[in-house]
Amino acid sequence: MTGGTSVPSFFLIIFVKNKQMINSVRNTVLSVLNKNNYGYISPSDFNLYSKQAQMEVFEEYFSQYNKIINMENARMSGTSYANSKKTIEECIEIFSKTSSLTQVTAATNQYYLPSVSTTGFDYYMINKVLCYDASGMTRVYKGEAEKVNHSKITMLVNSMLTAPTEEYPAYEQEYDRMTVYPITINLPGEVDAQYFRYPKDPKWTYITLSNGSPAFDQSQVDYQDFEVPLEDEYKLVVKILQYCGISIRENEVVQFGMAQEQMQEPSFTAKQ
Repeated sequence: MTGGTSVPSFFLIIFVKNKQMINSVRNTVLSVLNKNNYGYISPSDFNLYSKQAQMEVFEEYFSQYNKIINMENARMSGTSYANSKKTIEECIEIFSKTSSLTQVTAATNQYYLPSVSTTGFDYYMINKVLCYDASGMTRVYKGEAEKVNHSKITMLVNSMLTAPTEEYPAYEQEYDRMTVYPITINLPGEVDAQYFRYPKDPKWTYITLSNGSPAFDQSQVDYQDFEVPLEDEYKLVVKILQYCGISIRENEVVQFGMAQEQMQEPSFTAKQ
């Protein structure tokens, strides 16, 4: 066994990859549970666990990226870390969006932060705020706004030396909106945000067969596959298994999922 961890032989499962990762993940999870008669997980429970598992994987990208940056700053990273950084950057960029922000009120310098109702996505983190002059026929880029804390914005705006300008704008965030300075940035289309959105909630959709069993049906309008890369499929499986083990009160399943997370190579391997 890899990493010296012993697990029951019935856990040695082979992934069968296809374009619908969520169905592949569910089949693997059910196979692990059924091998030892641990019971059945309903589609609704599976979808709930899938949402939580994907969020865990998503948030790990940012923590891993920060760890690598800190290693680089401390001059403790090498070629392998450089390669890891690129891989994580590619994972994070899947969720990168740039959207024009909606004004809270016409002719004001307040804009709504990204949301489902304004940009189509809830945001996880604002990366850049870009300001434009939209008074003419075409937008003209002015500059990237700097984020300023509430405690400093008043002093900054009232200072003759450090007051924000259209070439060097600033902004502060509060609740569901941002205020951009100077106040002359107050037209529709003058503020864009480049942000990282939350992943869409995965949903395994199905039809019910005559015997009462659910059968995968990706043609339904609310179907949604996982959005993380295929390389992270095994992470989704082990995290969902941990949730399943807690749900059915089977400590062995929880321990198995936790053990697999610690391994460089899980005991079920991905194959095309």
